[in-house]
Amino acid sequence: MQLVVGRVGRAHGIKGEVSVEVRTDEPELRLAPGAVLATDPASAGPLTIATGRVHSGRLMLRFEGVADRNAAEALRNTLLIAEVDPEQTPEDPEEFYDHQLIDLDVVTVDGRAVGRITEISHLPYQDLLVVERPDGSEVLVPFVGEIVPEIDLEEQRAVIDPPPGLLDEADAEVASARDADDADGEEADAAGGA
Repeated sequence: MQLVVGRVGRAHGIKGEVSVEVRTDEPELRLAPGAVLATDPASAGPLTIATGRVHSGRLMLRFEGVADRNAAEALRNTLLIAEVDPEQTPEDPEEFYDHQLIDLDVVTVDGRAVGRITEISHLPYQDLLVVERPDGSEVLVPFVGEIVPEIDLEEQRAVIDPPPGLLDEADAEVASARDADDADGEEADAAGGA
């Protein structure tokens, strides 16, 4: 099974080094020197990692056969893909690979069916579960412990504890007293100006 583990960013320096947007929780395993990665587009690879280092909080890699800035820049936006055994699981029991989550049934803590996970959206600050509801609409569920307290791979389900408004906008609560104060202030201004 293939997993996207990174995306090549800008060239760094003149010796073929590139910055990499890491898309794996195990970069020390998947993006280590010697690792051979498939690519998307396939014509760019396979790529073998020659060296890796962290610079200013970003992972910098150099690939075998990529010796200058022009060759490195030609790899920009290339996806790096690792071959992973489908039975393999992350070391941390609180982590999951995307393929383990896709197609799980989603239910609330009180047992209401919500839908099925169709995709995992990886954003810079958190991941989102894309859940397709029975009516075909989608709901985005932040993949954080407070909202997704349980993933049960044996039962093939994800249990969520959605905050008000996540599943039904009619249940949404005003998040700030400031909004209510602004409305009161506008009413007072209207009354005082009359």
